[in-house]
Amino acid sequence: MGGPLEARTPSYARVSLAIITSQNEANLLGNIHGGEIVKLADTTAGAVAQRHSAGPAVTAALDEMAFLAPVHVGDIVRTFGQVNWAGTSSMEIGVRVEAQPWNEPSAETLHVASAYFVFVAIDEDGRPREVPPLGTEGPDDVRRLREAEIRRAHRLARKREIDEGRDV
Repeated sequence: MGGPLEARTPSYARVSLAIITSQNEANLLGNIHGGEIVKLADTTAGAVAQRHSAGPAVTAALDEMAFLAPVHVGDIVRTFGQVNWAGTSSMEIGVRVEAQPWNEPSAETLHVASAYFVFVAIDEDGRPREVPPLGTEGPDDVRRLREAEIRRAHRLARKREIDEGRDV
């Protein structure tokens, strides 16, 4: 195999997607189902992971999804995703979700959800493959990297504790 992969910055793989929500995604209250927002965020994160790793990548975990405000039928929903952390074969992708009424261009855009996904890059046989390291471009990237490392440490500690409890 070749030498070490060259680092890529978060801006290299950054992705933004947008949709206009419809009645098809709504619950009985006229709000968009949370699962629809998760799906859009996962799609965004998948595109980011594919770009950063230059190949297929699959969702390994949804580390956290926080819903901050409802999304309504007719809202324009935008997602913004970027790599926050990269390991040997896995990456944490952060996704911010914003909404704005379709017919009110001057209405304030609301931050409605945030999510952190873990993706693993895979080869043609479905086995993990190496991903480029993550370089940072500024203080926000450094903060995101530090916070991602904290989430990763918590995931690993939780897994260890659960596994140890099952060994008893």
